[in-house]
Amino acid sequence: MPIKASELILNEDGSVYHLNLRPEHISNTIITVGDPDRVDSVTKHFDTIELKIKKREFHTQTGTIGNKRLTVISTGIGTDNIDIVLNELDALVNIDLERREIKDNLTALDIIRIGTSGAIQDSIPLDSFLISEYGCGFDSLLHFYQSNHVQQFEISNALKTHLDWDVKKSDPYVVSCGHNLLQQISSDRTITGFTATNVGFYGPQSRVLRLDVKDSDFNDKLASFNYNDLSITNLEMETAGIYGLSKLLGHNALSMNAIIANRALGEFSSNPKDAVDKLIEYTLEKILEN
Repeated sequence: MPIKASELILNEDGSVYHLNLRPEHISNTIITVGDPDRVDSVTKHFDTIELKIKKREFHTQTGTIGNKRLTVISTGIGTDNIDIVLNELDALVNIDLERREIKDNLTALDIIRIGTSGAIQDSIPLDSFLISEYGCGFDSLLHFYQSNHVQQFEISNALKTHLDWDVKKSDPYVVSCGHNLLQQISSDRTITGFTATNVGFYGPQSRVLRLDVKDSDFNDKLASFNYNDLSITNLEMETAGIYGLSKLLGHNALSMNAIIANRALGEFSSNPKDAVDKLIEYTLEKILEN
């Protein structure tokens, strides 16, 4: 049965509603960045750029490095935007948009996030490259989907006990990365970590400006969590959503983090742009090796 027009919304040119993209516009390797301006920071390394499309915070460029075709898209901040980006990217490759029907043969995308993050372990140096083996979501995105089969409940239950979790908050969910991508992109230059995806930048990450937070020890509790030698290493705002929806949709996802802050030490990078640029260069090099 065709998907209804109210559920799969298309623009007049047949492109998906928010991203303004058609199937031919994207490659099977997608790099996501939060900041729309960071798209250019990636594609300046391309040999060719075949298209540039902008709509709202979603800026997309597709091009090539050598014979490798790549797409870079900005998501904006937060897992609410990840819900839009992941579902519409999947629709581009796995739904026949003219017939509004799911294809018989599905395509698995490689989705690699390149973003910034703050460490909560004092042993993680500024400007280092951290790869998220697991993501823990403190938002509620994944609970709106039939997702029990992709969640690591033994870890999330242990974390809730450790944090004495307030039932008024969303239930944390834990999802793993695409391990083939982890093996491909990790090296002695990277740290493998467990990333907490927070629902906000200030209170949810225990930053205090004029508002008091409910649990002033939240980051310390996160940092002291240990489950079978697995500890939470850093905070950001998209990884768990990317991992969760990618698992559900059959895509491979990996989150690359430039550590530009160490919350445990109260330190911030002296040159965060340089740290991100070096992470972009490293990630592209590893993508091109395979």
